[in-house]
Amino acid sequence: MTDSAPVIALQQLAKHYGQVRALDGLSMELAPGPTGLLGPNGAGKTTLLKLLLGQLVPDAGTARIAGRNPQDRDDRLNLRRFVGYMPENDCLLPRHNGVETVITLGQLSGMNYHDAMKRAHEVLDYVGLDEARYRQMEEYSSGMKQRLKLAQALVHDPDILLLDEPTSGLDPKGRRHMLELVHDLGYQQGKSILLCSHLLRDVEKTCSTVVVLHKGKVLHTGAINVLTHDNETWMRVEVASPAERFVRRMEELDMAFEREAADRFRIQLEDGAEYGDELFDLALTCRTAITRLAPIRSSLEEVFLATLEADERARKEEGAPS
Repeated sequence: MTDSAPVIALQQLAKHYGQVRALDGLSMELAPGPTGLLGPNGAGKTTLLKLLLGQLVPDAGTARIAGRNPQDRDDRLNLRRFVGYMPENDCLLPRHNGVETVITLGQLSGMNYHDAMKRAHEVLDYVGLDEARYRQMEEYSSGMKQRLKLAQALVHDPDILLLDEPTSGLDPKGRRHMLELVHDLGYQQGKSILLCSHLLRDVEKTCSTVVVLHKGKVLHTGAINVLTHDNETWMRVEVASPAERFVRRMEELDMAFEREAADRFRIQLEDGAEYGDELFDLALTCRTAITRLAPIRSSLEEVFLATLEADERARKEEGAPS
């Protein structure tokens, strides 16, 4: 797989459970890097991961991961070397301690025992389970089990990670630690990550690209910093005091603005006016100076909610079941 090749490529991928369309003709390509698969519970996120791993058979369409077809037995076995999977639900080995569990998963990924043992100790150190490596599974807390699942996904040093709700069940401290690990894996270690979550903040903190999935369909996709930029350009502007002359001039020009403080404003600019040059000209004519200028971006939550609302409206207009 070359750097320019898509990590994941889907063509009209469909999976139904009776009348429920878990995935409904999904088509997309994901480039290397950390991507968030965002959607409410029941959106089809886990179904997609299982199809990519070959654990489910699609009803229609195709899926490729690392250029391989998970429905082909040889490709599926080969994928074990390239892909690490952290499932949402516990799938840990009873009556095993931490290091034994990770070694076993390493061997299932194609490693010999010696290499799996060495890597198991390394990844347990990495996820912060160095002092708990010889403790039995029954003694692990929910947070420790989550970190152990990440360790077993990393033991064979895969290029691609599929992470299903990695912060599920974690307390605030454990959640922060998990997100720091995922961010490091994506940005410092250069791994391609597909992070499935219904938590917007998890995606914002760890991913550069997001795919919004709802009722089996892709509603939105793109770079987070682009998606969270308002269609209208708004700037937060601070000017040197006093600011009254600046205010009067904006009113004369019928500009859209909100005053947040004595010398701080939220100002709407024309489309494409991303650098605020006209604001510097305006300040100059008002014999004042701009001391701070920054674009205002929407949060990912706003984009997500607006996307779901637009989809629901479209479904109602088409008479489709919501």
